Amino acid sequence: MVLDAAAGLPESRRRSLVDRITRHAEPYLYTAPALILIVTIMLAPLVLGLSYAFRDVHLLNPFSGGYVGLDHFRTLYGDDNFYRALRNTLWWTGASVLLQFVFGLILALLLDRPFAGRAIAQALVFLPWAVPTFLTGLNWAWLFNPVIGPLPHWLYALGLMSEPANILSNPQLAMWGPIIANVWWGIPFFAITLLAALQAIPRDLYEAAAIDGAGAIRRFTSITLPFLAPTIAITVLLRTVWISNFADLIIVMTSGGPADRTQIVASYIFTQAFRALDFGYASAIALVLLVLLLAYSMLIVMLRQVLMDRA
Repeated sequence: MVLDAAAGLPESRRRSLVDRITRHAEPYLYTAPALILIVTIMLAPLVLGLSYAFRDVHLLNPFSGGYVGLDHFRTLYGDDNFYRALRNTLWWTGASVLLQFVFGLILALLLDRPFAGRAIAQALVFLPWAVPTFLTGLNWAWLFNPVIGPLPHWLYALGLMSEPANILSNPQLAMWGPIIANVWWGIPFFAITLLAALQAIPRDLYEAAAIDGAGAIRRFTSITLPFLAPTIAITVLLRTVWISNFADLIIVMTSGGPADRTQIVASYIFTQAFRALDFGYASAIALVLLVLLLAYSMLIVMLRQVLMDRA
């Protein structure tokens, strides 16, 4: 009996140790498939793509692929086309985000009021967001075409144009074409997100403010905006990052022209990678854009934190 007990003691300890390890490892085992999928699909290509920034990778050159260090970044430092694309990116992103936010907020405020058919209106508002971006760009390019589209003729009838012409071929106005298409496509994101935040505001606050004599503007600035501030900060941050990386509409509508007036950094990366077939230089541009967007994101997060601390 003693020998049996002595022999069984180590086995029970081993079993207890295995059970503890299993219990501690169980959450990681459950998340392992997702982590493996993320690493395989996202992180591995990201690291590989960033490594191209320090290598000479030309698709049509079988002898390329060697390490070149910071040569791509030195070339980029003196690339006037990159600086022009960077300025266009600021204009494209700033105008798109501002107009999407303003119209999205107005639409959310209108949809927040009860009226007959509001559910149908909310569904229709979401419709542009469901349209593929390629189809959106193609449709708006047709609308701006004076041969088959009505917009140039309407602008001419309103006296805004001297003759029906395609603004996408005008270097001074070409950027407005993709911006208008982007605003139409992106308004639903702000409208639906802000509408959800509006519906979470307690109605008692508005009633109490109205009893105290606060007008509509005072209620908006004192109640609505403070409650919407966290949602506005995160939506503006997300849309800024997305639009800065969003070249679909520009590639479909203008291909960066005319005379590179609509070329943004994201479309310039596409041009270098899939037209010039210089994946090394394109990766260097992408790395610079990544650093700039990370710096912007950190700045917005820090600013939001400061405002929350003061509040």
